[in-house]
Amino acid sequence: MLLAVNIGNSNIRFGVFVGKGEIVTWTLNTKPYRTEDECFAKFNSMYEPFGFSKEDFDEIVIGSVVPPLTSAVKNALERIHGCEPYLVDRETPSPVKHRSKQIGTDLYANAVAAHQLYSGHKIVIDFGTALTFIGIGPNGQSLGVSIGPGVDTSLRCLVDSTAQLHAIEFKKPKSVLGQDTESCMQSGFVNGYLSMIEGMIERINEEIGAKSTVIATGGLSGVFSPLTDKIDVQDQLHTLKGIVELYKFNKS
Repeated sequence: MLLAVNIGNSNIRFGVFVGKGEIVTWTLNTKPYRTEDECFAKFNSMYEPFGFSKEDFDEIVIGSVVPPLTSAVKNALERIHGCEPYLVDRETPSPVKHRSKQIGTDLYANAVAAHQLYSGHKIVIDFGTALTFIGIGPNGQSLGVSIGPGVDTSLRCLVDSTAQLHAIEFKKPKSVLGQDTESCMQSGFVNGYLSMIEGMIERINEEIGAKSTVIATGGLSGVFSPLTDKIDVQDQLHTLKGIVELYKFNKS
């Protein structure tokens, strides 16, 4: 069985592809960064609650945007399973062609999954530590990227920088203009980010001269996707699917 691992800035997501489209997935906090031995101890006991044993896995693929953790995770998993994990990154060959030597593995995987799963022009919005947009053309060409601060990242920065503002639940308030601190902040974050997201989709489509299929992924995609008709697909596992597509393309 294949174990896929996506090492992000906030979480490490594990996914087990058990066949017929079924995916079992769970996450662990990325921070604090762990040593190889700490990863070994943590990972060695993580399968049982999901009905797996470490002997079930004979293939492992890893995509990472956190270099300090990549080797620790890779080596720990190799010790546990006895097989060498396959690392994918922006240099891993695929049908998607990008022009940047700086594109992150997550963005590249998002583009690969979009190209493999959807037709025409695509935009993938990733609600992670950063809020990213990547455009993909019909033939798999990467059209470019936009990167801004993630929703939760912005909230933490605001709370840490002020004396009287606190963390909030991300939900749409009853009105744009709030009447108390919580509803005011909810409006600023939910309505503000919605306006940015919808505006960016319109600007990208205008720039490329086409209407794109818009896919949302990442931690808060499930919060924002139902609040707009500009997002066509919400898929929490889109990046993980892209990592697996890269693996399949190179191991076939």
